[in-house]
Amino acid sequence: MLQAALNALKLPDLRQKLLFTFGILVIFRFVAHVPVPGVDPAALQQLFKSNQLLGLLDLFSGGAMRNFSIAAMGVYPYITASIIMTLLQPIIPQLEALAKEGEAGRNKLNKYTHWLTVPLAALQGYGQLAILNSQSTPVIAHFGLSGSTLLPTLAMLATLTAGTIFLVWLGELITENGIGNGVSIIIFGGIVAGLPSLVGQTVLAGSNIMGLLGFMIVGLLIIGAMVIFQEAQRRIPVQYAKSLFRGGRMYRQTGSSHIPLRVNSAGMIPLIFAMSIMIFPGTLASYFTLARTGWVASAARGVQTFFSPTGIIYWLLYFVLVVGFTFFYTTVIFQQQNLAESLQKNGGFVPGIRPGRPTNEYLTRVLNRITWAGALFLGVVAVMPYFAQQATQVQNLQLSSTGLLIVVGVVLDTMKQLEAQLLMRHYEGFIK
Repeated sequence: MLQAALNALKLPDLRQKLLFTFGILVIFRFVAHVPVPGVDPAALQQLFKSNQLLGLLDLFSGGAMRNFSIAAMGVYPYITASIIMTLLQPIIPQLEALAKEGEAGRNKLNKYTHWLTVPLAALQGYGQLAILNSQSTPVIAHFGLSGSTLLPTLAMLATLTAGTIFLVWLGELITENGIGNGVSIIIFGGIVAGLPSLVGQTVLAGSNIMGLLGFMIVGLLIIGAMVIFQEAQRRIPVQYAKSLFRGGRMYRQTGSSHIPLRVNSAGMIPLIFAMSIMIFPGTLASYFTLARTGWVASAARGVQTFFSPTGIIYWLLYFVLVVGFTFFYTTVIFQQQNLAESLQKNGGFVPGIRPGRPTNEYLTRVLNRITWAGALFLGVVAVMPYFAQQATQVQNLQLSSTGLLIVVGVVLDTMKQLEAQLLMRHYEGFIK
């Protein structure tokens, strides 16, 4: 692997791509430390200790939200827009038709996703400002849509929205001129950049060293399992038959291939869906904890307590949601691919299975069986941080299963791209 990395650096074009990607990440880290004016840093740090929603958003912003910088929302609105566009394709025929038009259709869908990102970023920015302003000790000095607070609020919203669009643009530059998926690389850079300070703070807090080592071992085991399940697939054999006319006679050619059905086709999306649902009721209830009506405030505090990630009921519900969303998202993606129709159009068939609907039913049945393994794996990964903290008594170090999945997925994808570039130039790759 070391020799493969050295080979990549020796090639001028690959070296330029790697240096370009690194340069963009440096720019991103600088932007992540440019704060939005009018924020109380001490009150903001105190808020992060008690609000799980901000912790999730901080993950995708690469730590920028903890400083409430101009990149505080990261690329999360773009991810949300991408998920929405993916879910809308089976519902809106025009979008589904665009998805089948090849590169031109994908470019149009990508443009629509960028347009949708702008209002979503503005709405999310307003929500973040509202959360910061709703605390007993407000974090921002001026917030409101009337009077003297209107212009400062609009300026902050414009700044946050522009920061998100700027990060998406940086990601697109990496995709076009660097190595790997740009948006994923941006998220990856933020997560990795925050790990050293997170571990350092945990050690300085006086955590049990043996417990910390045990926590790290659990994390390494989870990473190993992620690599296995990310790469695991069921290969469905496929036969192709083509008719060729030569010299006035028809010849029939046959070939074989396979369809790789991934065990974890949904990736990290089910974790994001489930976490968003789990933290939404508690976040909504936080607006009413200081209500003047007694029963409203009491009910809000009860909802906050129930949806607080401190009890086993919360994590069992989280596990069930992750498993359910894994099947849901996998089904949506599979229907969009329409593999049975594509096989039939290209003269392909699964041996022993009739083309068309029987092939679709067979592939669906196989996918549902292997998705059980992927869904249960994601569910275990989602709740593992809680049980690891309970077993090791290390409460300061937050091991994010979503963050680990992102890191593992980005590393594997980037290595595959480098592998393809090296093999194309007749060099030995990472995988021997």
